[in-house]
Amino acid sequence: MSGTAEVVPVVPGFHPDPSVCRVGEDYYLANSSFEYVPAVPIWHSRDLVRWTQIGNALVRDTQFPAGRARDSGGIYAPTLRHHDGWFWLITSDVGDAHGGQRLFRAADAAGPWSDAIELPELRGIDPDLCWTDDGECLVSYCSWSSGPSAIWQAAIDPETGRVLEEPRLLWTGTDLGHTEGPHLLRHGDWWYLVAAEGGTERGHGVSVARSRDPRGPFEAAPSTPVYSHRSTEHRVQNIGHADLVERPDGTWAAVHLGVRPRGMTPSFHVNGRETFLAEVDWVDDWPVFRPSEAVPPERAWDVDDAFDRLHPRWISPRARIETFANTVPGGLEVAAADGAGVYARLQAMHWGSVFELDPRRDAVVHAEVRFDDRNRVGVRIADGGATAVWTVGGRVVELGHVDAFDGRVEIASVPASAMGPDDLVLSAGGRALGTIDGRYLSTEVATGFTGRVAGVRVERGIALVRRISISEA
Repeated sequence: MSGTAEVVPVVPGFHPDPSVCRVGEDYYLANSSFEYVPAVPIWHSRDLVRWTQIGNALVRDTQFPAGRARDSGGIYAPTLRHHDGWFWLITSDVGDAHGGQRLFRAADAAGPWSDAIELPELRGIDPDLCWTDDGECLVSYCSWSSGPSAIWQAAIDPETGRVLEEPRLLWTGTDLGHTEGPHLLRHGDWWYLVAAEGGTERGHGVSVARSRDPRGPFEAAPSTPVYSHRSTEHRVQNIGHADLVERPDGTWAAVHLGVRPRGMTPSFHVNGRETFLAEVDWVDDWPVFRPSEAVPPERAWDVDDAFDRLHPRWISPRARIETFANTVPGGLEVAAADGAGVYARLQAMHWGSVFELDPRRDAVVHAEVRFDDRNRVGVRIADGGATAVWTVGGRVVELGHVDAFDGRVEIASVPASAMGPDDLVLSAGGRALGTIDGRYLSTEVATGFTGRVAGVRVERGIALVRRISISEA
């Protein structure tokens, strides 16, 4: 569990809390999306290594209303399952006044997914969904109902959302604390409760308990965490939120989140929590994890989009993209929408991006890297000129200006010149406008559960986005 071997994510960038299921030879994966819409990216793979995004589960306000979630609020830790011919997805909407869990189903993982079946009685986060041998549907979730976080459970009717019993305490976890992210699964004669503990920072790890009955009682593994890189020099840290899956050949694997911190202590991660793959062996009826050596194809995550259609990678805070942008001949026409924009998750450690823009008369347009509303950096196009603008902790700083804008903005992540994770370099028309230390757009400084996204936001008027390219460097 230590070592310094290079381990790369199978779904890099801000794609945390992975949940996986298999249907025949096909695997499907879902991730948390927090305040962004469309919500909950859905992926398909035939080998658990090469993943293709086939859609987003929550694309309508009847599923998750756009604009309601604060930064790092919104959709937390979904569980994706397939049962009785249907795909099922359960998640939490954090910050919603209604609270509780939300359940969805679809005949096809690519959608369309149903409207939300609300479970307001089950107050908490990180819900899991499973069916017992006799067909009973159980929801296990993290709650603080009796003090410190613990795992609670209740039987439900998934067709209606009716909770069939009083929620009960299932497992209090170990002394690692912060018990969350449960997944309940069957292997042999045992039911295994896989949970995340230790907090989602450097102390994060995977804990496991087992029982002969999915309702418990559960006994913890002889040593916990069963999988963690805490207190090691491994390049991947904060690992947790594991979900297990059996391959057709009978071997097992797990997806889990992790981060790739860089720079001087405390070190900084900028792409958010990413999805990694681990191999799982069963020893004495306990799962034993080891990092996968599988590597996705090179440059699999490069973006070169001229917007002949709207790819599911594009997301926005506060408003649905289709309400303020539409594809037109020559690109994507984007209007001002009160802080909303068209963004893609950044996935490489170092990258270069090019934005080809055509602002309409009197428009004010930003090509930028966003962490949240109070922490972002980009180039503002206005009055025929371009200005590098850095928003740090809500304070706006102008870094450099060029009077004539030729339609092209470049932003690049390059090796750090100081002790941070990288530097972000901003240019317009081939002229450098400014550089910032990348640690200011990291989780360790800006805080939160998300990661960097890059895209275009229109502050006033309308702009035509002709092309956005993002390439690993």
